[in-house]
Amino acid sequence: MEYLSIPLEVKKTGLAREKQIKKSLDESLHMLLTTPRYNNISDPKYGFVFNNMRFEIFDEHEGVIYNSGDTIYESGLQDMYSKKISGSSKNINTFAAELKEVVQQYEKRLGDVAVTMTYIREERLIYITIKGIILSTKEEYVFTNTLKVWK
Repeated sequence: MEYLSIPLEVKKTGLAREKQIKKSLDESLHMLLTTPRYNNISDPKYGFVFNNMRFEIFDEHEGVIYNSGDTIYESGLQDMYSKKISGSSKNINTFAAELKEVVQQYEKRLGDVAVTMTYIREERLIYITIKGIILSTKEEYVFTNTLKVWK
């Protein structure tokens, strides 16, 4: 089976394809993780809401984001300010739980999804791990990425 390659690339034979499901999943999750929500006109809910907050005030000691204006409230995302940056998707009050919901909604090839996000203050990085089971092959799947924290 072949999957569309991301980013989309048009070739003489049509859209570029990816044969390896793991690479296809990696590309898909990377795009989902780095796309701000409400940035995609055809599907405004696509993306990770954490990227919408890049101009907000980041409290390194508490591990939370403070509202610096009313822009997020206009988007209906006011409950995001109560979420912790570090944590796992088992705790609903974390961005990891938010990311898990988005992954489950947009990446149907994965089952048993679990997400962890760990903020390392000294490095100013957030380590993200998404684990799951590839439904078609029943193989374990792990995706890791980092996000640089703004100041």
